Amino acid sequence: MTASIRTPIPLLPDPEPCELKYTFISVDDHLVEPPEVFEGRLPRALQEHAPKVVEDDSGAHIWEFEGRRYHPVGFDAAAGRKPETVKVAPARFEELRPGTWRIEDRIRDMDLGGVWASLNFPSQVTGFGGSLFASAKDQKLGLEVTRAYNDWIYEGWHLPYPDRIIPLGITWLQDPELGAAEVRRNAARGFKALTLPDRPHLMGFPSVFSGFWDPIVEACAETGTVINLHVGSSGHAVLADDVDMPTRMALSATLFGQLAVGACAEWLWSGLPVKFPEVKISMAEGGIGWVAMLLDRVDNIMHRSGYGRAWPDSNTTPPEVLKRNFWFCTIDDPSTISTRYTIGVENIMLESDYPHGDTTWPNTQDVIDRFYGELPVDEIRAMTHGNAAALYRHPLPDRIIP
Repeated sequence: MTASIRTPIPLLPDPEPCELKYTFISVDDHLVEPPEVFEGRLPRALQEHAPKVVEDDSGAHIWEFEGRRYHPVGFDAAAGRKPETVKVAPARFEELRPGTWRIEDRIRDMDLGGVWASLNFPSQVTGFGGSLFASAKDQKLGLEVTRAYNDWIYEGWHLPYPDRIIPLGITWLQDPELGAAEVRRNAARGFKALTLPDRPHLMGFPSVFSGFWDPIVEACAETGTVINLHVGSSGHAVLADDVDMPTRMALSATLFGQLAVGACAEWLWSGLPVKFPEVKISMAEGGIGWVAMLLDRVDNIMHRSGYGRAWPDSNTTPPEVLKRNFWFCTIDDPSTISTRYTIGVENIMLESDYPHGDTTWPNTQDVIDRFYGELPVDEIRAMTHGNAAALYRHPLPDRIIP
């Protein structure tokens, strides 16, 4: 990867270490996959066809796979950069804060920002839901690349700091039996989480109503693997064609809650959490402002409108299943934290979204203090770290704050 002539994107200096006020587990961060992810991890005959980082005409870095160029490196990696330099444009690795793509530097940034542990969604080469490899022209290659990515997550990202990184994997989406086998392979070595497309039918896969996903969901339920549905993992909101790019970005981000409620409602009414009552589903980066509304709405549907005859279980109700099988993640939501008792304090977790544009890093501790610091201590503990530690079966530090 030889640097071309280009104007580098400047980085801000390191922030001062934060004052640690809360033990915090972030259940939604991201990594920028480094160039070496797939090196030496595929069968010899396929290794030369693995995804690789190349330069575009501007000298920026971009991922290439099967002759096609995909997500540019550094897209939305806003942490440590001046807001005016964060654009929908590719960058070079050296123009990104090292904590976005190097594990030692990530742990350092977590320490600077007061993050005890972090669950990291993929960003560039896999898609948030791990879907890109399933579209490979060579399906054998796509499967091997999926496995190789998980091997790197385990060996290169989680194992160096197992108390700090919650291992989240992807799986094979074209064959649910093979996908379930990959879930079990990962669970056997300590993976606690899986990311899936939140609305797979929008990407050309069968819907969550089809029965296609049953083997994967069953494997997650049996192994305690949490299914993580990241907002936008199946695409952003459908917008008018004439919306310009700056407005398109703003409008798409504005509608994250709408995307989350749609995905959550579909998974609820699919019957999957009824068929597999042990399954655990986390809704990432959708906020919580819509959750109480959804609970009210499905309660009305069951008890007043008569629309609820499709509900597949006479022993439970949709609100009960939402509280039993779903967790909801928020960056701040200051105006709707008052709905926490309707949602269930035990169902709410916090996130910092490092290094994306929504991230609270390096001011996460102050944001938590400003919006949640006056809540009862037991509720703060639950939402900042207790719920996440229990859900993902992750260790906590010896000293808990507060």
